[in-house]
Amino acid sequence: MEILDYAFMQRALLAAVLVGITAPAVGIYLVQRRQALMGDGIGHVAMTGVGLGFLLSWSPIWMATLVSVLGAVLMELIRWYGRTRGDIALAMLFYGGMAGGVMFINLAPGGSNANLTSYLFGSLSTVSASDVTAICLLAAFVMLVTLGLRRQLFAVSQDEEFARVTGLPVRALNLLTAITAAVTVTVAMRVVGLLLVSALMVVPVAAAQQLSRSFAVTFAVAVAIGVAVSLGGTVTSYYQDVPPGATIVLLTIGAFLALTAVSLPLARRRARLAAAAHPTGDPAECVVPAARGAGREIGV
Repeated sequence: MEILDYAFMQRALLAAVLVGITAPAVGIYLVQRRQALMGDGIGHVAMTGVGLGFLLSWSPIWMATLVSVLGAVLMELIRWYGRTRGDIALAMLFYGGMAGGVMFINLAPGGSNANLTSYLFGSLSTVSASDVTAICLLAAFVMLVTLGLRRQLFAVSQDEEFARVTGLPVRALNLLTAITAAVTVTVAMRVVGLLLVSALMVVPVAAAQQLSRSFAVTFAVAVAIGVAVSLGGTVTSYYQDVPPGATIVLLTIGAFLALTAVSLPLARRRARLAAAAHPTGDPAECVVPAARGAGREIGV
């Protein structure tokens, strides 16, 4: 294929695959915790890291990772202790992150707001070999956490009180989720952009939930959607000369709408079958199964 003849497209496609895997892998926990917009907030904070990277002549990805992690930890602390004025503190953190990024990059030698564009909306041609190395290392950390601790993270995301009673370190796991989300934002910023990364973390999960309520199936389908739209958006961006981040997000929304349209008739069919199986009007959960193990367990 012609697209693979260019080194910058090889790097861009590899980065797109890693982003497509990691973003939904973290997003499924954020959706369960009802923190779907957390990635958007971290993206605002990461702008300060990008600006500092230019100002200090250091890698913007690694600096953005450091600042994003600190911002994510601060967001969790505000969530724990800032019960009354937490929303105001978070707003100041988000907008301060944006303002700091603009300020620092303009203070950098030869820096201007134009340098932020590729980080805000993604850019194929600017993904360097060092960027790919950083993305690979960060993506490996994200997958190690999201898969290795999936049962613990799932339990905390579903019910913190129950998880605390069972002896799980709830606060440590919440912090780890926030840190993993921050790392995912910096993984994705070169492909999707800081302002659009939250959509790739949340929408594939919402689309997968149209087909299944099982955590394992939802996880697998969401990652498959993430990889498909990331690759599709990257290839489309190359051939049609359109912004990669916007293309990926629009394809993700299109996948959500398509799966929603497919799932509606299936849901109606399941409802009719359930009604036919219990004509007396008793809810299904009130019916005693004929034998142990007759029901299907849904979980991790």
